[in-house]
Amino acid sequence: MTPFLAELLGTALLILLGDGVVANVVLNQSKAKGGGWIVITAGWGIAVFVGVYVSATISGAHINPAVTIGLATAGAFPWSLVPSYLLAQFLGGALGAFVVWLHFRPHFNITDDPAIKLGVFCTAPAIRNAPANLISEIIGTIVLVLGVFYLAEAQIGDQKASLGSLDALPVALLVTGIGLSLGGTTGYAINPARDLSPRIMHALLPIKGKGDSDWSYSWIPVIGPFIGGALAAFIFILLET
Repeated sequence: MTPFLAELLGTALLILLGDGVVANVVLNQSKAKGGGWIVITAGWGIAVFVGVYVSATISGAHINPAVTIGLATAGAFPWSLVPSYLLAQFLGGALGAFVVWLHFRPHFNITDDPAIKLGVFCTAPAIRNAPANLISEIIGTIVLVLGVFYLAEAQIGDQKASLGSLDALPVALLVTGIGLSLGGTTGYAINPARDLSPRIMHALLPIKGKGDSDWSYSWIPVIGPFIGGALAAFIFILLET
């Protein structure tokens, strides 16, 4: 398996299990309906574990454009590989979201609230305030990417940083912690491919009564994580040089 396919598969599994746990908890007549925030954060943590585990030894398990940009900014990943990694991640996010829709189609059909249907695919703020929402995404992503730097033992400027399979569990715990501690403001996208690709699939798929895809908010869970990833790189450089 090539790094491109590893990133695509890892991101697809991340979104399948991550968006899947949201669908399980919020869609009508799911046996997990009403499971709550703890179930969702735990499910996303396990989704990260699986995505990292299957791709770590092949691609380094970025499965997140913000991680790729952060590592490249710090000189721990070659910029020449960034476009292919980002393409794989965004395609993987779309694939994962498509399979979630396929799996839960009957439940989408009997769920009336368009906001709940959209929430399966992508994030939305608890309080809609663009500057505050952007800051929340930046802070969450800084915590994520800085944690990845130290877990991967990134070296500035001379080699590609990579997570090994054994690092899957601490990364999963890191994401679970971000969700539990910081996620209630915006739904902690902290990953452009986690939000934009499923949002596009929401717009494209024939979902009964789905409403709009909230494009006015869509830039925040993309730009915020990219800024957060780059800032995490600068913090890492400052601390380690």
